[in-house]
Amino acid sequence: MKSDAATVLREEAKWTEAYKQRNINILSSLLAEDFVITIEDGNTFSKAGYITHSGDSSVHVEVAELSDLKVRIHGNVAVVTGAYHERGESNGKRYEYQDRLTDVWMKSGATWQVISSHYSVPVK
Repeated sequence: MKSDAATVLREEAKWTEAYKQRNINILSSLLAEDFVITIEDGNTFSKAGYITHSGDSSVHVEVAELSDLKVRIHGNVAVVTGAYHERGESNGKRYEYQDRLTDVWMKSGATWQVISSHYSVPVK
């Protein structure tokens, strides 16, 4: 179980870096075919929609960092909770998010893929 948790944490870090770098091949390999994400504004995206969104060249991600990550393993499912900080520029406008996240990963064979993700901005 410990090795599964460590693997999932490595995959989380790989996902964050691939998103920051707009590396579509890595993103595609980490996301399950039926992946769904809910982002800060409440919009949801499928795998294809998220990859298109992530590849948007009008967005320049300067900072994408995870913290306070906790992994709970339940058989072939891992639930990751934590914090996410992103800062950058979108269509020439500066932005910054301080989010909470929940990611659900599923293991198939030796491979972990994320099947669901939810990001929200805490109300102050």
